[in-house]
Amino acid sequence: MTFVYLGVLLGGIACMVLLDVRFRLVFAAARRRWRAAVVLVTGLVFFLVWDLAGIGLGIFHRAENTVSTGILLAPELPLEEIVFLAFLCYLTLVLYTGVLRLIAAKEARR
Repeated sequence: MTFVYLGVLLGGIACMVLLDVRFRLVFAAARRRWRAAVVLVTGLVFFLVWDLAGIGLGIFHRAENTVSTGILLAPELPLEEIVFLAFLCYLTLVLYTGVLRLIAAKEARR
């Protein structure tokens, strides 16, 4: 049991937090915290239901490997999957708000 993949995912989330705080994109923007949390949780729940449906239908399978913890939250659902889904949703929020900020800055220069 190793924590390589989980560590990489948590490192990626830490980098997203640094970008968020530095540029005040998602949670660091005071007026958007509640909305950002709702969007993040909604995306996480959506993809978790998607994964559970895929597991239930026999589409998704977990393969044994040397970089995962081996901790299962449900049959065929490793701990890292939840962290990955959170990373994916947070990354999308950071990219979306970052692109909106870039577009607004470009428009302001015109």
